[in-house]
Amino acid sequence: MTDTLPSRPLIALARVKAKPSQREPLQRALAALVEPSRAEPGCFAYTLFELHDEPGTFYVRETWADREALDFHRATPHFQAFADRFDELLEEPIHLTRLREIPVG
Repeated sequence: MTDTLPSRPLIALARVKAKPSQREPLQRALAALVEPSRAEPGCFAYTLFELHDEPGTFYVRETWADREALDFHRATPHFQAFADRFDELLEEPIHLTRLREIPVG
C-alpha cells in the first residue's frame, strides 16, 4: 500500500502587460475572460486586478483544482480567442507566478 498526498490547489498570479495604446482593449479582453473562466470545472477563483501605480499592468489571481484544470482553461475557446490577440495587445509574454499557500496557526 502506498500513501498518496492529497493534491493541493494550483494558485497563480498571471502578470499581463499592455502595449502602450492597448490598455483599454486589454482590460476589456481580460474582463471578458472572468465569467467563463469562473464557470470552468476546477476553477476555484479567478480575479482581475490592475496595478495601481502602473496602469496597463494587470494581474489575474487564479486558483485551480490542479494542473489539469489549468491546462483545460488554456485550451478553452474563450482563452484561445484571447491568445490569438497576444501580438496585438501584449507588451511582453504573460508571466505566470505559481504560489504556495503557507498555513498559519
